[in-house]
Amino acid sequence: MTFEASVRTEHGGTAPKTADRTFWGRLANWAPYRVLAGLATASPRRQFVILAALPLVWVLTQHLGPMLQMLRVSLTDAYPVAPNVQQSFTFEHYMKFFQDSLFWMPFFRTLTFAGVFTFCTLILTYPVAYFLARHVSQKNRMLMLLMLLIPFWVGEIVRTYAIMILLGNTGAVNLLLKWLGFIDRPIPFMYTSFSMGVGIVYLTALYMMLPLYSALEKLPKSFNEAAADLGAGAWTRFRRVTLPLTIEGIASGCTLVFLISTGFYATPVLLGGPSTTVFAETIAGFFHVAGDQWPTGAAFATIMFLGALLITVTFQKIMNSLRKGDVR
Repeated sequence: MTFEASVRTEHGGTAPKTADRTFWGRLANWAPYRVLAGLATASPRRQFVILAALPLVWVLTQHLGPMLQMLRVSLTDAYPVAPNVQQSFTFEHYMKFFQDSLFWMPFFRTLTFAGVFTFCTLILTYPVAYFLARHVSQKNRMLMLLMLLIPFWVGEIVRTYAIMILLGNTGAVNLLLKWLGFIDRPIPFMYTSFSMGVGIVYLTALYMMLPLYSALEKLPKSFNEAAADLGAGAWTRFRRVTLPLTIEGIASGCTLVFLISTGFYATPVLLGGPSTTVFAETIAGFFHVAGDQWPTGAAFATIMFLGALLITVTFQKIMNSLRKGDVR
């Protein structure tokens, strides 16, 4: 007689399994649950729908939903709607942007700044990502990444004030230059395009570095070794091997940084000056006044979004062509 049979005989029936006495064990043996689980996993398509339902709901309600609401508000004649007043739709708020050249300068300045700051971020973070991925040992990479991530644990405003303290007339930069004897009086770094650029590059560096690090880490070292065996120098190996094979990481990082840079508001306000007014400040101005200006602000925000999206799509197509070797 087996052990299970002896246990059944002693207890006068079947001995309950340990798993069956737990909540999950009872749930797994519950008839309605078994029927529902069978229906949910009846086909691969049904499994995919169930798994994708929550992410889709999140995207629709938290991302696409607000964008559609902003688009709807931009097409109304007034918002919020007064009681007993019929709401009508109009394109008048969009026409304000095209009819008044006063708004063009901050719009194109924002796109220009975003492009320049994105390029600067790429130039500054690529060597850091390359060093981490190619020269730091595997056991020390996580520690190095953690050290780089620590400043991003605090909010945007706090980090912006840190830049203000750094670049102020009595900040660390001016004090160091004065101590070294390069200057006699402080250099006015603050409230210029330089200070705003330093702040935005600092705030967006992580979004550029992580995609670059991921692309460089995946690159086999044997490719560069083979190029070196064929007589290629360091610059040739970088230009012909490393750079083309990390185009995808460059495209991802540049896209993230560019889109984020076009939407910065607090940093340009705190670090910039009258000559560095960006379009986000113009948009915010419409929302700071009476409600009848909200549709204009929503229309301008939509224009900014569409302009940045158009540039991003064009950039992605160019990068895809470079990655496939269609453009040389």
